[in-house]
Amino acid sequence: MADRDSPIKAADSAPRPGDSPAKPTRALGTPLASIIAVVATILGLIVLAWTILFVTKGRFLKPTFEKIVAGQTHRDVKVAGDFQLYFAPFNVKFLAEGLTVSNPEWAGRGNFFSAKKIDSRISTWSLITGNRRINWLGLENGHVDLQWDEQGRRNTWTFSEEKGEPLDLPIIRRALVQGTMIRYVDPRMQIAAGIRIHTVEAQDTKFASSIRFDGNGTARGTRFTLSGALLTPNATVSGGENQLQLHVAGVRTDIDVSGTLPGATEIEGADLHIDARGQNLADVFAVAGIAVPDTRNYRLRSAMTKHGDEWRFTGMRGRFGASDLAGKFTVALREPRLLLTADLSTRVLDIVDAGPFIGYSPQASAAGAVVTRAAGTPRILPDAPLRVEALKNFDAKVDWTVRTVRADKLPVSNITLGLDLDNRLLKLSPLNFSLARGTVNSDITINARREPVFTEYDIRLSPTPMGVLLAGFGVEESGTTGTLKARVQMTGAGNSVRDSLANSNGRIAVILPKGSFWTRNIQLSELDIGTFIQKMFEKKLKEPVQINCGLIGFSVRNGIAAADPILIDTDKNVMLGRGGFSFKNETLDLAFRADSKKFSLFAGQSPVGIGGYFARPSIDVISPELLGRAGAGLGLGLVASPFAAVIAFVDVGDAKAADCGPVLAGASARAQRTDKGKPRDDVGKGTTAKSEDGKRSNDERKKQRKKFLGIF
Repeated sequence: MADRDSPIKAADSAPRPGDSPAKPTRALGTPLASIIAVVATILGLIVLAWTILFVTKGRFLKPTFEKIVAGQTHRDVKVAGDFQLYFAPFNVKFLAEGLTVSNPEWAGRGNFFSAKKIDSRISTWSLITGNRRINWLGLENGHVDLQWDEQGRRNTWTFSEEKGEPLDLPIIRRALVQGTMIRYVDPRMQIAAGIRIHTVEAQDTKFASSIRFDGNGTARGTRFTLSGALLTPNATVSGGENQLQLHVAGVRTDIDVSGTLPGATEIEGADLHIDARGQNLADVFAVAGIAVPDTRNYRLRSAMTKHGDEWRFTGMRGRFGASDLAGKFTVALREPRLLLTADLSTRVLDIVDAGPFIGYSPQASAAGAVVTRAAGTPRILPDAPLRVEALKNFDAKVDWTVRTVRADKLPVSNITLGLDLDNRLLKLSPLNFSLARGTVNSDITINARREPVFTEYDIRLSPTPMGVLLAGFGVEESGTTGTLKARVQMTGAGNSVRDSLANSNGRIAVILPKGSFWTRNIQLSELDIGTFIQKMFEKKLKEPVQINCGLIGFSVRNGIAAADPILIDTDKNVMLGRGGFSFKNETLDLAFRADSKKFSLFAGQSPVGIGGYFARPSIDVISPELLGRAGAGLGLGLVASPFAAVIAFVDVGDAKAADCGPVLAGASARAQRTDKGKPRDDVGKGTTAKSEDGKRSNDERKKQRKKFLGIF
């Protein structure tokens, strides 16, 4: 039976068609166990390494540390005393006694860093992420030598042969520093400074200690001092921030900085406030190699913070001289030049404070800011040289608005200035302001890439009421309803305003469209005694005289401006002018005469001269020609009869009326015509009898005066 049953059981146990094959039996969790074993081994090794380092304090790593760091920095690195490097428990503990790191060869003998003792706790996570955060630093008798080379390519703290990077300190949360000196030298910026640092333990519960520092140095040849403190918070105070107090004095300036820092050396996002005061704001910027206009005494307050490569000054308010200033500005530390951007506003600008912007002395009085003296003669054009070398150091974009200008006899307001400096090419565009209900629009380009500096001037005055304009200069407005417009287009070479204009070429044109002018002004110009007396007795001194058109034009060649033409046509006379002025020595030599269109019994018929200097003009009303005519009249009276004396003063009224088309177009003298269409031969054609230095000899003056007389 047993034998019979065996085949049957074997057949029953055989696999049936369609059944899946049985899976082989294996040990449960073998791959997981392998992973766990590897992780456990790694953790074990880490724990073992941690334990070895913790027990030995990592002292055996001293030679390895010196070798590796020396190889990476290409410097000599030595630790004379105790050395520790281990995890305590999670932060990296680093201690070295007698640590020295040498300077690169180009920086001379000595060490970049040395310390009797350095003790620190470095965040392990920051080493992984590259944030370089030091939670604790103890430094005793340290010395840090921070130097740039003369070309500004290398520095002592960039441990490579590549271009030196800006100083980027690690974030230090708390520190205890004793007897430490920091030296900083930058030949390009002409800055050398030494700073001493020490820590004083605090007595209160809020601050654990205060890091005090003081020092001195020179900035572009001027000595300065600094002092301050960094109050580091007690570790038990939650949310505590380091409080900074800093005072800097030098270059006729005092600066106080106060506020909070996230860490002892963490400037990014700091909440600081700055209070700066001094004699000249340009002194402060000069330390950074930035050229700004000189100012009078100033005081400015602003919030200050650092964001990336930018120092931002916001909420700025203050004064310079008798003027106010508000706004914000940013200094970006970029290559190859700094970038200064600013958005500024002024409610009231005193005209004296505006003088330094174009080269006048910032400490001068109102009169002295306008008139200076050279070789005994008064001068008005500023001669302060443009700081060409400083313009190489920075670029700038500035917008400045001024609401009101405080100035006697100068009706200026609503100034808008846009300044753009790009690699020594300075553009003042727009430079606009309101003038007596008119608008002056200017575009000025100063090219300091050329030597000497080359300047292009384009200044335009929109139609402006003459009455309002003259009233601003002290002349009664009543009776004058005419307008005027003007344009100045010139180029000049020179490193100051005076030099530029003294070598300038171009054209100046003032156009008077149809309007009315106060009669007394006209009659005094032509010295029409009969008409003047008649109107005086009839009480019609303020009766308007109609101006048909007028042009006061000058052609400028090599700094000499010659009338081209001066021609004003009114209902009753034609005013003509000859002569010119010089930007070289600021002299005036002009002659005007108004020739009547109608018969006049008593007319002077002689030119009125304008001479002197820009700063001190003179008017010659009783000219030698008028005296000569009076002598001739007296002779006729003696020889013939008293009535014959009047003949010398009779004006037959033969003045040639002007064609107003060329006048209103601002055309040169050669294009001017009479109302009959004939070319005018009685106007100046853009030439003067001046010598090359802008001065006239006596013979030249006589010839010029004869020319004046000959055309009338």
